[in-house]
Amino acid sequence: MPRVPFTRHLRAHIPALADGEAAGSTVAEVLASLEKKYPGLRGYLLDDQGVLRRHVNLFVNEELVRDRARLSDCVTAEDRIFVMQALSGG
Repeated sequence: MPRVPFTRHLRAHIPALADGEAAGSTVAEVLASLEKKYPGLRGYLLDDQGVLRRHVNLFVNEELVRDRARLSDCVTAEDRIFVMQALSGG
């Protein structure tokens, strides 16, 4: 199963988050699996239409996810999916 590590910033919003594996053969399936485990994660990452939010980027290994709307990028059991959100402030 693909491995998904989470940043400390994201854990501040969803404290139960833990690095781990999630089932799925596409990014969308992995996120759906994670949502079952961590309710509310989807709302932080995706908008009401299920599209990746502007301030969030997903990487499969070192490649930026290409399909931000349907999240149809394929993943394998050996892949790592990284969630990166923009931080702002001063």
